[in-house]
Amino acid sequence: MWRPSGIFNKSYMEDRAVIRTRAQWTALVIFLSAIIFLPFFFGNQYILSVIILTIITIISLQGLNFILGFTGQISVGHSAFMAIGAYTTTILMTRLHFPFILSFPCAGLCAALVGLFFGLPSLRIKGFYLALATLAAQYLIHWYLLHGGNFTGHLFGLSVPRAGIGSFILETDRSYFLFAMLMLLLMSYFAKNIERSKIGRAFIAVRDNDLAAEIMGINIFKYKLSAFFIGSFYAGIAGAMWAHYLLRIHPDYFSLMDSIWYLGFLVVGGIGSAMGPIFGAIIYIGLKELVPLITPFLGGLFPGISTNIFSGLALIIYSLVVMIFLLFEPRGINRQFGLFKAYYRLWPFAY
Repeated sequence: MWRPSGIFNKSYMEDRAVIRTRAQWTALVIFLSAIIFLPFFFGNQYILSVIILTIITIISLQGLNFILGFTGQISVGHSAFMAIGAYTTTILMTRLHFPFILSFPCAGLCAALVGLFFGLPSLRIKGFYLALATLAAQYLIHWYLLHGGNFTGHLFGLSVPRAGIGSFILETDRSYFLFAMLMLLLMSYFAKNIERSKIGRAFIAVRDNDLAAEIMGINIFKYKLSAFFIGSFYAGIAGAMWAHYLLRIHPDYFSLMDSIWYLGFLVVGGIGSAMGPIFGAIIYIGLKELVPLITPFLGGLFPGISTNIFSGLALIIYSLVVMIFLLFEPRGINRQFGLFKAYYRLWPFAY
């Protein structure tokens, strides 16, 4: 309840609630209403496409957050798990004639099973060696998708049918935006509840000290594999959404560099937090769209410098952003967001 010196809770249920005050409920209602009407106010397809790609990236980073942020395991093959989801939904719909409503969850499940298999080394190894094991997953999956013959489309990739339920087909960016926002709300809801559940607390215990967690009776093997299963499921769902939006897939769309930048920008957003993937995805996609716009300007500003330098400007900017956060704010944007919320709750005695 509100008091002149801040916001206080009278029970543990109020303290654990995600949405605590009337102001937060009002903001949530306004936000959901804005989501519904946003496509009708923004007729620009470019803006909608950027928002859709940001939503897909958020879902993917939420899966990586379970692996890296909650259980402290490194996965350098997250983009490959997205590829599994993309190819699964495409093959099921084009070859086996599955409807979208069945192929879509199957994409997440298939990616989860593949992630579970490649997560088995986490039972014996961790750190740098686990990173090498997941790096092998990235290359093995990429190689198979390139050399899978007609099944995976040779070197040409596959055409993806449009998503739809029955006669309702997601043909426009507006309709796909609403679908993507619905998926984001559902996946964020499940991610937040898993984080606050017994499973989430076990993940954090394994991350902080797996030996102490095992002494307390936590089955660390079970929860390490569960983290890979859940994280890969999220990656498969994001990959399927990516495929049905672009309507064409190729193994090169899911590269090793994408997996590496997912790791970097999850750190930028804030690992081990619900808001971290959201902040990280916004910064990542925002920079990806901003760099091509400023490159011609910089080329005209410094005509004597080789254009090859500006062609690699995106990699330079990504690296600088990640390095700055690692040096000055290793807990990411989410920590600053948490400080702002604490200031708001304790105002006017925020000191």
